[in-house]
Amino acid sequence: MIPLSSALGRIKPSPTIAITAQARALKAEGRDIISLSAGEPDFDTPRNIRDAAVAAIERGETRYTSPEGIVELRQAIARKFARENGLTYAPDQIMVSTGGKQVLFNALMATLDAGDEVIIPAPYWVSYPDMVLLAGGAPVIVPAGIDSNFRMSAAQLEAAITPKTRWLIFNSPSNPTGAGYSESDLKALTDVLVAHPHVWVMTDDMYEHIAYPPFEFRTPAQVEPRLMDRTLTVNGVSKAYAMTGWRIGYAGGPTRLIRAMTTIQSQSTSNACSISQWAAVEALDGPQDYIATSCAAFLRRRDLVVGLLNACPGIECPTPDGAFYVYPSIAGLIGKSTPSGTRIGTDADFARELLAAEGVAVVFGGAFGLSPNFRISYAASDEDLAEACARIGRFCESLA
Repeated sequence: MIPLSSALGRIKPSPTIAITAQARALKAEGRDIISLSAGEPDFDTPRNIRDAAVAAIERGETRYTSPEGIVELRQAIARKFARENGLTYAPDQIMVSTGGKQVLFNALMATLDAGDEVIIPAPYWVSYPDMVLLAGGAPVIVPAGIDSNFRMSAAQLEAAITPKTRWLIFNSPSNPTGAGYSESDLKALTDVLVAHPHVWVMTDDMYEHIAYPPFEFRTPAQVEPRLMDRTLTVNGVSKAYAMTGWRIGYAGGPTRLIRAMTTIQSQSTSNACSISQWAAVEALDGPQDYIATSCAAFLRRRDLVVGLLNACPGIECPTPDGAFYVYPSIAGLIGKSTPSGTRIGTDADFARELLAAEGVAVVFGGAFGLSPNFRISYAASDEDLAEACARIGRFCESLA
């Protein structure tokens, strides 16, 4: 048996991917399963973007590109940053990767040494801590629970910073909660960061365009320009344009950091798919009306799910500011038992028993670093969401 790297022991498989795979397997066996575990839009990629990909194939754009991405896409990204965020990046301050996850991974691998600390507010996207661990760093988790609307305070950030802190990883609107930081929320945090010049900011803006009034999206370097030289602004086309399978993420940052990240990528995946890159040019430069249409659908679904879940006994479901997730608390159900006598001691127990009893797949809160909760993705049809919530309600009513 081949020996495995000790680094592998520091991480675990993605819980969201594992639960989604389990739901697919049960469905293939003939079970009536509604899976609300995957974080991806259920809409097709817009036609103009698909047409741009076909045109790129017909032009023969099928060869390797430079590791940092084709210049046409980096120019389109620079225009997007200027147009939508008021941020000025030159093309050589931008790189393109195989999804946003690789952007984050490249940055952490390029900047962390053993013992370097990375501040991560919880609940967090499941991959943040494991990527830090794989790069040899130490995640510093800052809990931000339901009482604070899942937002880390400036005082919490200040208390978490040490001489070993290298990064703050920041995600708004958030996966898994949908919580968004207002401009005033961000200003309080950036004031703290300005006072600690050794701390860099990695801002995951993947859900920028899925935001619901009155919330208005802002990114940290936009709110505090003094942080521009130590901010990596990360985004992608996956969520805003229903392009999850195309695998295009990107980032803007200081030239030295972008070059270091490009070096890492040049020895791993080399470049993102050439066809996907040309499709992303059209996504960023082409018509943007799809975003408003999809966002309106997500808003309708959000309100449906929040209302139905809050009617379930033992569940408290805050209203998200953006993204397409809810993160309800099940504190009122902990300690209860199923009709067969199984005790619900954790949110993992809740998710497992819910899947077994009612065929609804959700992700338990422990995967995101804050319990007792669970995450639902409402990137599904209204009919599936209504039926899933009815099943969740029936399951909650069965507990005693």
